Amino acid sequence: MNDADPTMVAIEPMRRRHLRSVLRIEAAAEHEGWSLGLFLAELRRDTDRCYLVARVDGVVAGFAGMLFTDVDGHLVTMATDPAWRRRGIATGLLVALAHEARRRGMRNLTLEVRAGNAAAQSLYRSFGFAPVGVRRGYYADGGEDAVVMWAEGIDGDGYAERLRALAARPPSGATAPAVPISTPGARP
Repeated sequence: MNDADPTMVAIEPMRRRHLRSVLRIEAAAEHEGWSLGLFLAELRRDTDRCYLVARVDGVVAGFAGMLFTDVDGHLVTMATDPAWRRRGIATGLLVALAHEARRRGMRNLTLEVRAGNAAAQSLYRSFGFAPVGVRRGYYADGGEDAVVMWAEGIDGDGYAERLRALAARPPSGATAPAVPISTPGARP
């Protein structure tokens, strides 16, 4: 892509047809990824799950998924194609999932993140997540610890404003220009 190209990133529901690209991104990740069978099972559970893809010119550049329980949204997976990192893809996906969590009446968000993944932890802090604990040896592919993070009060007006600001700001430390994000149906 030409750096001056105003390509739009479309964030949309993940479908079965996206899974080949999603698995390609999983294979490039620095962790043991999910299987095709797991993604297929998760996509069938649309009442308590939401999986999204970010597409650039029709090509999947990233994906994310969230599980909804009672009043909490749990970010269960998120990855960006290495060619599209630091361009706002993960931010756009998380903004869209947070909007969906708010739409579904969630009051809090939670996640686990690798203890050594400072970039992801920084992204999550910008969304109001704070570390609350550690799960020792959580990741099976090497036994790395997970930092448990929570963002509380996402149902308030202040959090809606935070999401608006996050959606509007360029990525910090970007190595290439940010791309505009289109999230049809996103509501405060």
